[in-house]
Amino acid sequence: MESDNDRIGSKEPMKILEYSVECPVCGPKILVEEYLYEMPLVGKVLIASGTCSVCGYKFSDVRLAEPKGPRRIIYRVEKPGDENAIVIRASTASIKIPELGIEITPGIAARGYITTVEGIILDVFEKTEFLCSSGDAPRDKCLEKIRELEEARDVKKPYTIVLEDPDGVSAILSPKARIEPLNK
Repeated sequence: MESDNDRIGSKEPMKILEYSVECPVCGPKILVEEYLYEMPLVGKVLIASGTCSVCGYKFSDVRLAEPKGPRRIIYRVEKPGDENAIVIRASTASIKIPELGIEITPGIAARGYITTVEGIILDVFEKTEFLCSSGDAPRDKCLEKIRELEEARDVKKPYTIVLEDPDGVSAILSPKARIEPLNK
């Protein structure tokens, strides 16, 4: 018979928890399931997901299973290849890219995710293009921001990713990542 400890090291996620939370859109309860999964190169992660049966709102989160305490992770993108570092962002973490004037802060419906540094830049690029196409922003400012994001995507000039996590369950997987305590 397989024990829970045997399953933790397996390739299959292990369901460890089930609970209900209020839907932030329409109010009824969402059934959330949490799974423990051992990821190569990352270690143990918790993956949570649920869908509101009334409005269809989807909840998801991903985070390291072993909290490290409140921390700030600083990662400098300087040369091609640096943009491939894996980023695990918990739903409570914020991301800042000071050189680009970008700040991604968690809201009530924030989701955790696993991506790369390039994935973050591409996500901001797509959202910027969408906002610029709506016509609400000045065209010259839009074109300048899109150009900056293209340069960042192509690593034509250096920039810094600052991930601040009050729960200590986010990470940037690279030996170049510098970790500091996060002063609340």
